[in-house]
Amino acid sequence: MNMGKEVQLRPKVNVSSYIHFLLNYRNKFKEQQPNSYLGFKEFSRKCSEKWRSISKHEKAKYEALAKLDKARYQEEMMNFVGKRKKRRKRDPQAPRRPPSSFILFCKEHYAQLKRENPNWSVVQVAKATGKMWAAATDVEKQPYEQKAALLRAKYQEELEAYRKQRNARKKSLRMARNQRRGKRVRQELMDQLEKNKMAFTCPACLL
Repeated sequence: MNMGKEVQLRPKVNVSSYIHFLLNYRNKFKEQQPNSYLGFKEFSRKCSEKWRSISKHEKAKYEALAKLDKARYQEEMMNFVGKRKKRRKRDPQAPRRPPSSFILFCKEHYAQLKRENPNWSVVQVAKATGKMWAAATDVEKQPYEQKAALLRAKYQEELEAYRKQRNARKKSLRMARNQRRGKRVRQELMDQLEKNKMAFTCPACLL
């Protein structure tokens, strides 16, 4: 019997009415035009235009979905007990880890989502782009994955150079520490020899 504690996953953050509309619009677009390709930037532009053109009655359906999603998220967060991980202290000289293809995607679409949802936090925008990323095709993800691969290769080169420099610094510090320790030991021996010499010297010989 497994007596271990079950890991509680953090609830998925709620998304806005626009994101619900975007995901629905994308599914309909794929169903109606399965063989056509539309870049994500072009699709986002068309989706934004379509959102502005639909009626208030049509928007109300997505606003209702957003309210239900928000209520779901708030309820799940009330029951969520998470643990904070202790962050390791980062060496300021170490190269920064490169962003993933998803992070590159988020950065590119952050401004548009912020315009559509000005009250959103950074976390909420990231969660919303996560849904957009999940809905993207492999072809649409490819430019971000290629750029991420180039950044990873550059990071590995910088990391190797950093590790060599770090090892050289450690070796230099270790040698300096050993030298100081050796000097201290030699000085202690000299002091002890001097004390022994003084203790065994005949007082008459000093006259």
